[in-house]
Amino acid sequence: MSEIYSSKILNISKSERETEDFAFGLARSGQIKTGDIIALYGDLGAGKTAFTRGLVRFFSPESRVASPTFSLVNQYKNIFHFDMYRINSEEDLLSIGFYDYLDNLYNKIIIIEWFDIIKDFFDENTINIEIIKLNFDERKIIFERLLK
Repeated sequence: MSEIYSSKILNISKSERETEDFAFGLARSGQIKTGDIIALYGDLGAGKTAFTRGLVRFFSPESRVASPTFSLVNQYKNIFHFDMYRINSEEDLLSIGFYDYLDNLYNKIIIIEWFDIIKDFFDENTINIEIIKLNFDERKIIFERLLK
């Protein structure tokens, strides 16, 4: 049986820009790379889309990030940014073709907001990013990658 270890990084962000810069730094340092699936956790307004903007700024600087709330998925080159807030069942995932996006994962990055909604239908390894509002501007961001 293989053991599972966890690599954790904790960051305190004092602005939206600092949240973006933290994500950018994770990508620049190789902590986040193609082939990764990123599970974003956090309340409305916590900074999930700001975190995504930082990643996209590194991997696809010419792209402009918008929240995928109404479109369910936005694409920025090889980054696919999902919002699962309105997903209620595995049938919903099938109807939007979600599992097709996981094909050829080695050259993509999948970012999933509201991951907790689909975690029961999902068995891939993920990088967990939890963003916790501390006050109006401050956020605690916890990066966790499982290592086998």
